[in-house]
Amino acid sequence: MTYLFEPADVPALPIAGRAELFPVRRIFCVGKNYAAHAAEMGSDVKAVFFMKPADAIVPPGGPVPYPPGTNNLHHEVELVAALASGGRDISKDAALDHVFGYAVGVDLTRRDLQAEARESGGPWEASKSFDASAPCSALRPAADTGALSSAAIKLSVNDQMRQDADIADMVLPLPAIIAQLSALFTLAPGDVIFTGTPAGVGPLSPGDKVHASIDRVGALDFAIER
Repeated sequence: MTYLFEPADVPALPIAGRAELFPVRRIFCVGKNYAAHAAEMGSDVKAVFFMKPADAIVPPGGPVPYPPGTNNLHHEVELVAALASGGRDISKDAALDHVFGYAVGVDLTRRDLQAEARESGGPWEASKSFDASAPCSALRPAADTGALSSAAIKLSVNDQMRQDADIADMVLPLPAIIAQLSALFTLAPGDVIFTGTPAGVGPLSPGDKVHASIDRVGALDFAIER
C-alpha cells in the first residue's frame, strides 16, 4: 500500500525490564474519580469519561513544553492501566485479566479552558487533548505488581508535595472502569486508561520540575520546558 505521505510513528511506552515497546492505540481518561478532587473543583462526585489522542503520550525523558493558549496549566497524577486484550461488555470479575501493566501518568490540563468549557457546556478537548498532555512512566507488568487495589499515589513540584493519596480512594476502581468503558467502546490491545486524580491539583510554570510516583508501579520525572 502506498500512502500520500509517510504515516506518523506509533506512540509507544517502554516496559520496565524488557526490550519491547508497548504500542499505544487510544487513551481513555476518567474525570472526577476521587471525591476529594471533585470537591476541590466544586463538582459533583460522578466519574466521567473522555479521551486524549494517542500521540499525547510523552514517554520517560520526552519533552513536555508549556502549551500555548493557557495561563493556568495544572498537574493531575494518575494510575495508568495498559490493556493487552479487550472486547465488549467485559465483566468486573474478568476486567483485570485484560491488563498488561501499570504506569504513573500525569494528565496535564489547561484549567482555564476547562472552566470555560464547563461554564458554557462545551467539550473538553481544548483543555485536555493537546500535544504532550500525557507524560507517562515506563510500564510495570501486572505480573510484577499484582492486582493494585491500594497504593500510595503522590506528586511533588520542585520538591514540594502537592498530591498525596491512595488509589483505594477512587470512586470507580479499575475493574469497574474497564467494565463501564467496555459497555461503551470495544476495547482493544494498546488501549491505556488514565484512572483519575486525587485532590491537590495545582498550577505549573515553565521550569518547574515534577516528580510523581505510585507504590509498586514506579516514578515519573519531567520538567516543564519554557
